[in-house]
Amino acid sequence: MLSRTLTATIRPVSRSFAFSQRRGIITLKEIKYTAPATASGAGRNGNVTSSPEGTKALELDLTTPTALGGTGAGHNPEQLFASGYASCFLGALNLVASNQGKKDLVKNAKIHTKVHIGEPNEKPGFGLAVDIEVEGVADEELVKAAHEFCPYSRALTHGIVVNVKTI
Repeated sequence: MLSRTLTATIRPVSRSFAFSQRRGIITLKEIKYTAPATASGAGRNGNVTSSPEGTKALELDLTTPTALGGTGAGHNPEQLFASGYASCFLGALNLVASNQGKKDLVKNAKIHTKVHIGEPNEKPGFGLAVDIEVEGVADEELVKAAHEFCPYSRALTHGIVVNVKTI
């Protein structure tokens, strides 16, 4: 669910609105970029590295959040997912606005994401939920178009192919 918050007021003004969503699977016609990552150690209490060709390497120590019984002394996968989603959604918003000739409408935009982890109702294990707040943009159709364009939103809305193999 998305909401928008206007920064021009002292009190945040929020209004939630939902988009209709169809389920399906998104497949790739062409791969344009690949971001590899490797986790090692004890999973949530290990480390993760990512060194895509032509970019700065990322190396983070991971720790389980205190809410899940850990020390919270490092980063966790939900933080990484929330950060990636926020930046991807902002990029989609900027691109869609630019394509529609509305670039000025998003010049002060900020995307706030919250990634929640917990036990799902449907099956055992853990599940995720995401809240997105779009700050500084009053054009709901523009936000909807960005949501429909953003790869993170598309993956969560429509599903993606995930290949798992042992090596």
